[in-house]
Amino acid sequence: MIRNDALDRLPVRHAVPELLAALAERGTAVLSAPPGTGKTTLVPLALAGLIGDGPARRVLVAEPRRMAVRAAARRMAWLLGEEVGGAVGFSVRGERRTGAATRVEVVTTGILLQRLQRDPELAGVDVVLLDECHERHLDADTAMAFLVDVRATLRPELKLIAASATSDAEAWAELLTVLDGGGPAPIVWSKGEGHGYAVRFAAPPAGIRPAHGTWVDPALLRHVASTVRLALERHRGDVLCFLPGTGEIARTAGLLDGVDAEVLQLHGRAPAAVQDAVLRGAGPDGRRRVVLSTSVAESSLTVPGVRIVVDSGLAREPRTDHARGLGSLATVPVSTAAATQRAGRSGREEPGVVYRCWSEAEDGSRARFPSPEIRIADLADFALRAACWGDPTAEGLALLDPPPAGAMAAARAVLGSIGAVDGDGRATERGVRMSRLGLHPRLGRALLDGAPEVGVRRAAEVVALLSEEPPREYGDDLAAAWRTARQGSDGYGARWRAEARRLERSAGEVVGAGTAAGAGGGAGSATRAGSGPAGGDDAVAGLVTALAFPERVARAREQGGYLMVSGSGARLAEGSRLRSSPWLAVAVADRTARDATARVRLAAVVDEEMARRAAGHLRSTGEEVRWEDGDVVARSVDRLGAVELTVRPLGAGAESALVREALLDGLRREGLGLLRWRKEAGELRERLAFLHRELGEPWPDVSEGTLVDRAEEWLEPELSRASRRADLGRIDAGEALRRLLPWASGEAVRLDELAPERIEVPSGSRIRVEYGGERPVLAVKLQEMFGLAETPRVAGVPVLVHLLSPAGRPAAVTADLASFWREGYRAVRAELRGRYPKHPWPEDPSAAVPTRHTSARLRGER
Repeated sequence: MIRNDALDRLPVRHAVPELLAALAERGTAVLSAPPGTGKTTLVPLALAGLIGDGPARRVLVAEPRRMAVRAAARRMAWLLGEEVGGAVGFSVRGERRTGAATRVEVVTTGILLQRLQRDPELAGVDVVLLDECHERHLDADTAMAFLVDVRATLRPELKLIAASATSDAEAWAELLTVLDGGGPAPIVWSKGEGHGYAVRFAAPPAGIRPAHGTWVDPALLRHVASTVRLALERHRGDVLCFLPGTGEIARTAGLLDGVDAEVLQLHGRAPAAVQDAVLRGAGPDGRRRVVLSTSVAESSLTVPGVRIVVDSGLAREPRTDHARGLGSLATVPVSTAAATQRAGRSGREEPGVVYRCWSEAEDGSRARFPSPEIRIADLADFALRAACWGDPTAEGLALLDPPPAGAMAAARAVLGSIGAVDGDGRATERGVRMSRLGLHPRLGRALLDGAPEVGVRRAAEVVALLSEEPPREYGDDLAAAWRTARQGSDGYGARWRAEARRLERSAGEVVGAGTAAGAGGGAGSATRAGSGPAGGDDAVAGLVTALAFPERVARAREQGGYLMVSGSGARLAEGSRLRSSPWLAVAVADRTARDATARVRLAAVVDEEMARRAAGHLRSTGEEVRWEDGDVVARSVDRLGAVELTVRPLGAGAESALVREALLDGLRREGLGLLRWRKEAGELRERLAFLHRELGEPWPDVSEGTLVDRAEEWLEPELSRASRRADLGRIDAGEALRRLLPWASGEAVRLDELAPERIEVPSGSRIRVEYGGERPVLAVKLQEMFGLAETPRVAGVPVLVHLLSPAGRPAAVTADLASFWREGYRAVRAELRGRYPKHPWPEDPSAAVPTRHTSARLRGER
């Protein structure tokens, strides 16, 4: 029996007529409805004609999370007075509850993508509602892009709705314009916010350190726990507390020990019984509850009994190091949209209250929406889906944000290395098989190539472990974790067994003749399933992991660390049983911005032969000549990516071009001081630098970088004859530098005219000019310049005259001698003539006789 009283209390019912009219006219719409208004539950029932008087339709509702799928299906079935599997059903990975009478099916966006790739027309489906668009998950963005394409090319009658409580509705409306060219899709706004909620800011104490990586300041968690206790004292009802991850949930649960309420931990890996208990509401004893949750409870869920939301203000987002193939999680401030969704959980059943664990001043500085996953995630799976869809570059897909070029290039490189795409990025037959497994392409490769080696069942079991990382308490040894999962009766063990069975069925459909063929394919055949690596868990786990992550194969090095084939360093936790292993295949590792090496979370033992097979496409053999530790090192190296397998010194047999490049690299790194620079060579370089600065071409640029770049013009043939550092030290830099003089134009002969080494002064002395500063400098005793009114020039530039005392110490500096004789000389004369009475100090130096000698000798000369 339909529960009309419950349906009538949902505010979104007032927007349904407008939504149905928009779909009838345009076939597309954007539905913006605040949390708690019934967007996820009432609207699909109306679209399917299960309530109201609309036509009977088959409706597909896509949700971002499995928990939300189950909860939405149960809620809709309850509103109809039915059980799930009748008019309303659901499908998630490994579980499907639908029947012949099902008119509304709730699925994850991943399941929707799988169906679109198997059957692009979605035969039998009349309406697709993509819920919670604001979360910008990659699967949801991809699914909408494919649906837009389907409706534009195959099924114009297919109706599409983008729905969210906090989405950027205008952007989605513009995106759906592609369908008919008639302007943006209609936006239907549903008013009302359920029962509403009051917002209170509970700023943490001063001194809280910002989160980085997955680390959160324990002081913040203590503040969150205190806020939960305060909320329990001040208000009635249950508390839903949002935290960034399972680690923070566990620690906060410990801080709430002794609180007068049942503390429940809700996250994607929580056992189904716990999830169901949370969504059923309080037990018969009526005891209050505190539900500590990750973002899984952020949208599409009503947690019965919740009147209070405590929001830590943090969320987790994926980050990918595309160069090294390493992923990590970053803890970031929750966006305004997500905070609104979280707050809406408090007012679903009656007015609520929200405690935000940040200051009101900080509230306005938060990002409006979460980071689109397409900008920050590993795009290998997306790139394979796009290739299988027939658009390898994804340039033709209707996406709110295009995929970053660098991330797409990295993804296509991965796909090419495992044989999923060809040289043009188009999906191969092997790639199509991978895409149908419902796995990341890396794991698809491991299953396809591992099954003939170790048997389908065992390959599927290991891949199931890799697809959902085991709990940390299982340890970092993958083979040991496999044995624990087999014996385990916890929630993870149950999910693992279900996924392993699904993968075994899926792999059985595609593993056959030719499965192991193609780039990156494993050697051997299914007939070997009972031998070789199949002889032990460690070998099987190692092979399958290495096939999935060949660039993470790692060899032990000094001080307990490892070097991955990708070039990243890695380290195991203290006390790990894997620390004595010469080789590892790393399944899970992360590296934060502050870490020099990756932390190994999960790995399996492999041997060198297995490493060579799995990462064979990364193997190379050849001569390596480079500048290292101050000299040329030449050797023949057999390497697996960054890991050196064997090394043999080359000696004099190294290729000359490689040696020459290594020497040039040495010059770049250590500078031209590696050459032999006599004093005259340094002075010549300074003169040439002066002429280039003042006159330009044809006088050469003799800066460090330019001289290295033009090495073939001035360091040959000596450079090509050199083979080591000592040979560079024998090259006369001065002689070599003269090769750059403008001989062809004839200007070279004017070097001494334009930038003379010495200038003759009035006393007859030839004084050296220094060209190393911004201006040429002539340092000369003051008495030798008597009678000279005009400052000497070189290349038209007045020199800077350093006038020295008879003892050779600086007395004055001028670039205008005439002015100095008139204005500056008198003060110098007054200061120095008493100190040097034997030297001439005439009152009028401009008319005096210049001299290098004392007054007496000067009189004698006369």
